[in-house]
Amino acid sequence: MTISTKLMNYLEDQQINFQTIKHAHSNSSIGSAISAQIPLQHLAKAVLLQNHEDRIVMAVLPANRKISISAINEQLMGSYRLLKEREVYQLFDDCERGAIPPVAEAFNMTSVCDNELDLLDFVYLEAGDHEHLLKLSHDDFEKLVSRCMHLTFSHEVFH
Repeated sequence: MTISTKLMNYLEDQQINFQTIKHAHSNSSIGSAISAQIPLQHLAKAVLLQNHEDRIVMAVLPANRKISISAINEQLMGSYRLLKEREVYQLFDDCERGAIPPVAEAFNMTSVCDNELDLLDFVYLEAGDHEHLLKLSHDDFEKLVSRCMHLTFSHEVFH
């Protein structure tokens, strides 16, 4: 598989500048960061959540951090749970398993973005396969997530 067509079309429509980084095949965000020789905290990952009303939200956070569902529930005043893996892959038909691009609007979803990502000079994104990342400047990433609600909902995980 290659880079997600939906993602590429969305980035072009929004005039988001990016650099494509090719890396050896990996099976996880940690593996992608190691293979591409990039800092793990600069790689944004997507975590899919669903509430009792079946509302799906994409949480975008650095790959070196873990989502706090309780913080999400408190700040969104809801009761969210992690979406089951099989449910996730039904929503991303042009992406490989485990390589979900953290760009909710490209897939007609709403999102929340962890404030930690706002502090970075550049951000890398999974591109929909296990061999490419997209590198965005701070300004292009901010443009990409401008409609996203920015919250604090993660804590650092030491790998």
